[in-house]
Amino acid sequence: QVQLVESGGALVQPGESLKLSCVFSGDFFMNYAMGWHRQAPGKQRELVASINRGGPTNYGDSVKGRFTIFRDMAKNTVFLEMRDLRPEDTGVYYCNAGKKYFGVYVESSEWGQGTQVTVSS
Repeated sequence: QVQLVESGGALVQPGESLKLSCVFSGDFFMNYAMGWHRQAPGKQRELVASINRGGPTNYGDSVKGRFTIFRDMAKNTVFLEMRDLRPEDTGVYYCNAGKKYFGVYVESSEWGQGTQVTVSS
């Protein structure tokens, strides 16, 4: 049973940076591509960034150039570094373990509990 635990969410001001972490357990981390999604109030959950098993990354248009996703295989952790945060980045950020053995990220039913990011002055 895959378990994902996110952390790092906070209240920050516009223009500031934040780093989210998602610790993976319950299976072999290397067998999963990973993704970060977010859900703003009153909106559907959207994909923010993903990292494939071999390392290539993909980003939503609204975060390209500001967010970076990377993984530490030794720590079974995927990170999301966010800089130049904007009020529209506000939401609950969720980690997702993609479908097992898929080389590219494909959303699965394996979700963490989420971590709140609020960007406000």
